[in-house]
Amino acid sequence: MREHGGEQRRFGRARAALLDGWAVLLPTECSGCGAPDRALCAACTAALRPAPRPAARDTLTVWSALEYTEVVGRVLVAYKDGGRTDAATVLGAALGAAVAAALAAAGPGRSGIELVTVPSSRGAWRARGFHPVDLLLRRAGLRSVRLLRPLNRVVVADQVGLGRQERLDNRTGTLVASRALCGHTILIVDDIVTTGATLIEARRALQEAGADVLAAATVAETPRHHPDTRGSSETD
Repeated sequence: MREHGGEQRRFGRARAALLDGWAVLLPTECSGCGAPDRALCAACTAALRPAPRPAARDTLTVWSALEYTEVVGRVLVAYKDGGRTDAATVLGAALGAAVAAALAAAGPGRSGIELVTVPSSRGAWRARGFHPVDLLLRRAGLRSVRLLRPLNRVVVADQVGLGRQERLDNRTGTLVASRALCGHTILIVDDIVTTGATLIEARRALQEAGADVLAAATVAETPRHHPDTRGSSETD
């Protein structure tokens, strides 16, 4: 065991040295605070340490790993809209913790629970070239099932700056299940929850197709008494 541990430490030091050298050749900055670093500095990484907790949106229980603080918000926006996928491993660990907490709350007797992410709009997909939440799940060693699709004929306004009822009205009727889902048990997964408009719309679409929706899991929660007026246009 000691020999194996020594090999791990040597590998860790070699990896750190390689990353430090790469940072000299291609300098970058922390996406949380802007300090020169490889990706996330130690302080911002600590701020992204998950502590899952539940919150209610309508009658939907949402488990979130982080509170949407200044640091968390900057990292998430940089990841989603700024191409900073170097934070995906840390954010994925947070999302994985939220999913684990939601599944644990469902009880040990529940099995066959599917993870369903909220689909990105076509415009967001073209701009980013990837699905942010699906990538975070993969980094956490999890897989989602594509059971939702956007109704392309529906024009959705930018969510940023809208109030709770405006966000709910803006999202209602924008999603549909891709097939009948009788007998399916689902946990909805997304990146950020504010009013819960997107998650509530996803639940509606899934339930109309016959699914049993247990709860939702997100990376971060914006407390409702501090409405988010920044960030990505897809924040709900």
